[in-house]
Amino acid sequence: MTGASLRVADDGRSRCAWVGTDELYAQYHDDEWGVELRGDRPLFEKLTLEAFQSGLSWITILRRREGFRQAFDGFDWHHVARYDDDDVQRLMTDEGIIRNRAKIDATIANSRVLVEWLENEPGGLDALIWSHRPAPRAVRPASLAEVPAQTDESRALARALKARGLRFVGPTTAYALMQSAGLVDDHVAGCWRAD
Repeated sequence: MTGASLRVADDGRSRCAWVGTDELYAQYHDDEWGVELRGDRPLFEKLTLEAFQSGLSWITILRRREGFRQAFDGFDWHHVARYDDDDVQRLMTDEGIIRNRAKIDATIANSRVLVEWLENEPGGLDALIWSHRPAPRAVRPASLAEVPAQTDESRALARALKARGLRFVGPTTAYALMQSAGLVDDHVAGCWRAD
């Protein structure tokens, strides 16, 4: 351990302290978090998982990610948009996901929105999300306390998503998406990924 914002793991690497000692979390931190992610479907998956994460820890979602992928047809919104009450009941009994009715309903509703507007949206969801990428920080955060929960850009992204009819896309969820999809890089100074 090197301080409240960093943790030295058994492999000798300093990581952002939120990783703790969980191997799955370390792999996510090392290989995905803050790494640029492009494409409508991968971004829809991240957006959906971030919405399900609201009120929970990310590791809870990460441990169920494969279950979510199976339950929601690989996050193919064309399939999910056709879900009916039987599918909702199936999802509400699926132990491989978080069984929150409001979030399940929002995922289906969001899929229907994507079917309607993505055909006419230049560049699709990818372009919309990436158009809200902030300028890179001049200085890397020195501690986790310097990492915001939301920013002007995440508030603007949330407004843009909500204006198109998407649900469970508040500014904190939008900022978490920006972190996980690499629009921002919030690895703290001293983290091996910050080098």
